[in-house]
Amino acid sequence: MGRRFPAPRYRIEDVSGKQGPNAVSFGEAVRVWSRIGLLSFGGPAGQIALMHRELVERRRWISETRFLHALNYCMLLPGPEAQQLAIYIGWLMHRTWGGVVAGVLFVLPGTFVILALSMLYAHFHELPLVAALFFGLKAAVLAIVAEAVLRIGRRALKSAFLVAMAPIAFVAIFAFDVPFPWIIAAAGVIGALLYRTKPNLFPQPGTATSTESKEVSVVDHLFDTGRLDHAKPNLKRSLRVLLVWCALWIAPIALLALWKGAHSVFVQQGLFFSQTAVVTFGGAYSVLSYVAQRAVEDFAWLHPGEMLDGLALAETTPGPLILVLQFVAYLGAYRASTGLPPVSSGVLGAGIAVWVTFVPCFLWIFLGAPYIESLRNYRVLNAAMASITAAVVGVILNLSVWFALHTLFAEVHPVRWGLLHMNVPVLSTLNPAALVLTIAALVAMLRFKLSMPATLAASAVLGLAWSSF
Repeated sequence: MGRRFPAPRYRIEDVSGKQGPNAVSFGEAVRVWSRIGLLSFGGPAGQIALMHRELVERRRWISETRFLHALNYCMLLPGPEAQQLAIYIGWLMHRTWGGVVAGVLFVLPGTFVILALSMLYAHFHELPLVAALFFGLKAAVLAIVAEAVLRIGRRALKSAFLVAMAPIAFVAIFAFDVPFPWIIAAAGVIGALLYRTKPNLFPQPGTATSTESKEVSVVDHLFDTGRLDHAKPNLKRSLRVLLVWCALWIAPIALLALWKGAHSVFVQQGLFFSQTAVVTFGGAYSVLSYVAQRAVEDFAWLHPGEMLDGLALAETTPGPLILVLQFVAYLGAYRASTGLPPVSSGVLGAGIAVWVTFVPCFLWIFLGAPYIESLRNYRVLNAAMASITAAVVGVILNLSVWFALHTLFAEVHPVRWGLLHMNVPVLSTLNPAALVLTIAALVAMLRFKLSMPATLAASAVLGLAWSSF
């Protein structure tokens, strides 16, 4: 009586094999995770909000406090935090297979959609109608990335030191071409060292107040009755997890090296996207700057405008935004000489990119989740991660500038002078239409709070309208 959502109306076997009023069957979990995977639009914020509504409010599988603790842990990790949160909750409720099912179903719909769109794009993107559509989408994507800089900056830059870290990181990557992994490593070391000597440079952790229901959740019930032994730290189990998931991570790359050679595009992509999987702190936007520059300038897998097109596709599909890497890999392998039909090469490249991007997510959760409490209370680690997140804001700003240069200007001139390595636009090649559409998208999102899907749709229509004149 008086509750917003009805209580679960089943009494079925839980993970321990015992009966309990709060038990959830594996089949029910599969249905719920399938629903979440199909509806996971709107980026990490929308995906986390969807999981909170479904799992905390509606079904009471996990309490508000435990949900937030799990989210905080996932935000410390490289990779898509929303998918890792799904893995974590699935693992809590149904052990390893629960985590595997939750994580796979979270990304599976988006994986198939992006693969289909990548195949269509490779064949038809030069058609005038399609080119006009993506002309408008690029302007919206530029506005979305700029909005992400402001949104993440407001959340992350909570002290003068952290405010200073963002422009330092931006200058390092934009003007001096410092590799993204070096920036992340340096920020973490600086944050950890400074916290030991000057902890006042970092925001002090606040005390959260819970407004959650007094009713015991499924996971809390399992904890209270001692039926979550797998959530306790165990060195032997940790070593087994490390060996198994590292082997799963590396095995496809090794097999491809034996089949196609160590210098094939497939091995190249497997190693490159494995590296990005380790440094994607701060969400997908943080690593896309690094991927865009390497994929376009070093590997020549695609053109700058095509990187924007891929991001536009990923923004409009369910699943993590990092699925844009699948688009990048498909085009790179599709255009390479591999001895396979182009479509087969593209599918294989996309598959290896998805594998090495998401398998590490399962490793981080299954290995680290039992130690979540000690990690959460380790303030030196939190200071290092705060410093990394601040640096990520600068990296995302670089992504925004990189996109702006290649969206608004037809020509970009590289400047090389000593340690200075940067690109500057040729002002005479400014595209007024792209500038107008970008400003309109920014105003729509920042001033009128238009949603991301609506902004993308409106920009696509305006792009078609502009090209018809």
